[in-house]
Order: sequence, then structure tokens, then C-alpha cells
Amino acid sequence: MAGFAGRSVEFAPAKMNANADGQKAAIRHELRKAVKALSPEQRARDSALLRRLLVDQPRWAAARAVLFYFPMGAEPDIWPLGALAVAEGKAVVLPQYLAERGHYVGCAVHDLAGDLVPGRFGILEPAAHCPVFNLKQLDLALAPGIGFTLDGGRLGRGKGYYDRLLAEIPGFKCGVAFDCQMATSLPLEPHDVRLNCILTPTRWHPVICQPRS
Repeated sequence: MAGFAGRSVEFAPAKMNANADGQKAAIRHELRKAVKALSPEQRARDSALLRRLLVDQPRWAAARAVLFYFPMGAEPDIWPLGALAVAEGKAVVLPQYLAERGHYVGCAVHDLAGDLVPGRFGILEPAAHCPVFNLKQLDLALAPGIGFTLDGGRLGRGKGYYDRLLAEIPGFKCGVAFDCQMATSLPLEPHDVRLNCILTPTRWHPVICQPRS
């Protein structure tokens, strides 16, 4: 699979299943393999590169409230920027899963170590005492995913939790990915939220057209 620095990954329609769910499953499988092929050292280097690229952006400098994610598995690690955000006076927000509602909310985190506990899916998330943050007040939302396209497409894990969270955020939404997670196209559906920008270790790519929410 080709890296984003030179070209995006192409998925030939003839090799994919006829329905969108089958196509998405096949693409997730291929993109996960590509990420797993990166060594831990390469993932660490690439994560450092994309963090550096992010903090160089005016969008970061202007943001007063940022939605982070705590990296799971081999996802790009942006969490070290949480400490920088706190030092710069930004509100640090993380998703918290509400089992009784079956969806995520955003909660403000003040103590980056003491405020985090393992959530339902084994991902660190805000503890119960962390206050719910109004998602409409977010200036920047950083979103993980399995695959992305340059027109703001995002392929998640298939549960739809993150899409429902992103749909509630009117602010600037940025997908965070390794270069090998970029695809030329994805079989997106109406409920798949499009992003305003894609960040990889080699590029900050604003989406030209206004994404749908």
C-alpha cells in the first residue's frame, strides 16, 4: 500500500464487496494492516512530526477549547499536546462514554493524570467527576479513525459512536492519521461526518469544500 507522502491508497471497486458495509470492512482490514506494519519507532517518530505540525498552525494557536482523544493501540499519539494545551490556558476535553445513553459526551479534564480512568472500551477517558463540556464551545476537535480522504472523508471503527459525537460539534474538525491511512476514496454514507481538515506527519490539509455535519 502506498504512503500519503507520494500518493493515497487506492482501493479497486472490483475487489470490494457490493454493499457499503462489506466495502468498509475490507478497507478497514487493509488499512489496519498498513498501520500495524509500521514499527513502534516509526509510529513514535510520525506522531512527533504531526504534533509539531499541528502546533505550528494558526488554528491551534487560536483555539481556546480542544477535543483530544486518548490513543488506542497504534493510533497517532497526540496526547502529549494535552500538557501544552493546559500550559497555554486551553480547555482540554476528552470523550466520555455514557452507558445509559449509549453515546459519548465531551468532558473537561484538568488533572491530566488523576482525571483519567479506563472506560468501557478500555480507553482512558474522563472520570465521573469531570464536568460535561458544551461541544458547541469547541474551537478544534481532533478525531482518530481507520481511514481518511483528502475531501474530509473519515472511516471509523463501524460502531458510529464517534460520528454521533462529531455531528454535535459545529467547530473545526480535524482528522489525525498516519500517511498510510489515506485513501483516494471511501464508501461513505449520509451519517458519516466529513471533516474540515486532515493532519498527517507530512501535511496539514484543509478541505476546500464545506463539510456536511
